[in-house]
Amino acid sequence: MKHVTIKDVAKRLNVSVSSVSRAFNDKYDIKKETKELILRTAKEMGYHPNPIARKLMQQKSYNIGVVVPEFINEFFSETIIGIQDVLISKGYQVLIMQSNEHYENELMNVKTLSDNMVDGLIVSLSRETHNTEFYLKLLAEGYPIIFFNRINDSLPASKVIFNDFKWSFFATEHLIKQGFKKIYHLSGQNHLSLAKNRMKGFQKAIEKYDMSPEENRVIETGLLMDEGDKITQELIDNQDLPEAFSCVNDPVALGAMRALKRNKIKIPEEVGVVGFTETRLADLVDPSLTSVKQPTYEIGKTTAELLLKQINNGFKTPETVSLDGQLNIRASSVRKTIA
Repeated sequence: MKHVTIKDVAKRLNVSVSSVSRAFNDKYDIKKETKELILRTAKEMGYHPNPIARKLMQQKSYNIGVVVPEFINEFFSETIIGIQDVLISKGYQVLIMQSNEHYENELMNVKTLSDNMVDGLIVSLSRETHNTEFYLKLLAEGYPIIFFNRINDSLPASKVIFNDFKWSFFATEHLIKQGFKKIYHLSGQNHLSLAKNRMKGFQKAIEKYDMSPEENRVIETGLLMDEGDKITQELIDNQDLPEAFSCVNDPVALGAMRALKRNKIKIPEEVGVVGFTETRLADLVDPSLTSVKQPTYEIGKTTAELLLKQINNGFKTPETVSLDGQLNIRASSVRKTIA
């Protein structure tokens, strides 16, 4: 069967090849009626655009690179659905790589994608990422990059974030209102903006309710379940347990709960626990975990839209979009009687 070309479509309609091309590329300088006729005729003739020719003509790869820290937490898989829905609808392919929480892997992923001429990058930093030199180089060259969730405030790039400060404040305030008087915040690495802002939200709630910052302290823990378990076990061994934990994320909170259960410490009667990021396990563990739900799909969608805006309009002033969520209160933080 003969492959139908734009020349064949032009010949059938007795119009120029450039008119057919303008119709396919949705240019403004072609009448609506002419464009509709060309598209309808092309479809009837069985025309399919040549993607390679399209890329060469427009000097675009129509590929977007996405780099995330891990896939264990469904936060990233859910944001990727939002990213894909936007980009695929605009004719882009999405190439996804993960750093496994290692800076060297992240750097290798970013270099591989940029060397293969993706039209833009969407990146969430690993917990090890302190060095931003390569990102600064790409940004200086005008390369379209959007950071989301795990960001570095020093990078002059557009970012999509969650209002971590506000919702960490509300999560801690909830514990205080439940009557917990000695609360520890198990924090992530301080170079990550989300960890820093969640810590500040905790500290603001402690300050608002005139609670002692020495008794209600921050412990830099990490982001993994095993790290939450390890720190909690150390506190048990040192007889330094608080009345409640406010955790940087659900994996850390689940790790803390695992250590508490192993030591037969009742949740929430003896120690309350609040997480962050609302993993699916939050509603499945016993007791169910109070957590802050983030709009994962919307974060992905907004990130992709921001990148397309930058690709189509060029890099101008960096934008930061902050999204909101909700606190889902469950059994892990609710005392039957308030002291």
